[in-house]
Amino acid sequence: MNHQLTRLLQLASPALPVGAYSYSQGLEWVVESGTVRDEAGALTWIGDLLEWNMGRFEASLLAQMLRACKANDVTRLTQLNMRFLASRESAELRAETLQMGYSLVRLLSELGDEGAQPLALARSFEAHTFPAVWACAAAAWQIEEDAALSAYLWSWVENQTMAAIKAVPLGQAAGQRIMLALGNRIARLAERARQMPETDFSNFAPGFAIACSQHETQYSRLFRS
Repeated sequence: MNHQLTRLLQLASPALPVGAYSYSQGLEWVVESGTVRDEAGALTWIGDLLEWNMGRFEASLLAQMLRACKANDVTRLTQLNMRFLASRESAELRAETLQMGYSLVRLLSELGDEGAQPLALARSFEAHTFPAVWACAAAAWQIEEDAALSAYLWSWVENQTMAAIKAVPLGQAAGQRIMLALGNRIARLAERARQMPETDFSNFAPGFAIACSQHETQYSRLFRS
């Protein structure tokens, strides 16, 4: 169990060299537009995306990817990978997941024997989205599905909070309060994602799509999305 835990912490760490810190996923634009002005606004924006976008689509898709990886079902994994890529509404979101997926594939190749098994599975498809490659690593390293989903959601919350700290800006204590509040939701959302049938998957979040599209022409930017 300790081996799996350390591997999970490594995958979820902000030190994972995939460039996640350079993306805000539209948060920078909602700050620029005045939609998010303070800690309460950041908590609402990130929390709504966690509940209605990440929790109802990306985490649910990740659960299916993990199962496909464990079953070595390349056809299914390829289908899920392309479905996620098709769900990226803006050019920046598409570029983000492909860049992070590519970076994780490259990292796995540099890990030697530890990365060999997930790398072999990841190389079976061409367009490497980040959650698909991440699922390959988590499955190969025998990380339990519930723990993997919780860690993936936590990693996203942490990255969004760090973006808010820089962009709003917020203090470090405010960031910790946001992560504490949103962290309390993750176990429930992970469990829901595990059980959700594909007919209920939904990433309908028009405000998020608009923010990501508007960011592409934002004049002054710290982040790449």
